[in-house]
Amino acid sequence: MDFDHWYDAILNFIKSQAANGLTVANGCCGAAALFYCGNHQPAVSAALIFAAVLFDRYDGKLARKLKMESALGKQLDSLCDLLSFGAAPAMLIHTALFCLYGVPGMLAAIFYMLCGMIRLARFNISKQEGFFYGLPIPVAGLCVTAGFFAVPYVTHFWLFVWMVLLSVLMVAPFKLKKI
Repeated sequence: MDFDHWYDAILNFIKSQAANGLTVANGCCGAAALFYCGNHQPAVSAALIFAAVLFDRYDGKLARKLKMESALGKQLDSLCDLLSFGAAPAMLIHTALFCLYGVPGMLAAIFYMLCGMIRLARFNISKQEGFFYGLPIPVAGLCVTAGFFAVPYVTHFWLFVWMVLLSVLMVAPFKLKKI
């Protein structure tokens, strides 16, 4: 094989995996956010959730630009989104506040994650028509993470309401135009 063939093969491989690399970076941020919650460093966890949003924002755009969209990429994106915007924010708010309320606090965090799972499963089986159905999980995850920063300023009751509202909005049957 000549150099040009190898060069083209390597370039095509990089092109085919670039968007998946951003998706995996999103998932790595979510996984690290969970570990930082476990190590009682919630501010670092929150920062990693915000970083995951940046990777998530551009993975699909890059895949479309390179014409490298795939079923694998769609599934990988949903799994990483569940980690970064479902599990990590739920663990963050549970660690920061909801743990004070025992089982009800845990159930609120679990309810949020379950609604995120349902929302992502629906997304994966629906046709993409320029609309989201329900609140996208990255938006919900950012809102829950923002709630973490509101802990000193609002009553705990309102953060429970906020979490439940975001959970319900993820599975609600309304259309939201993609931007």
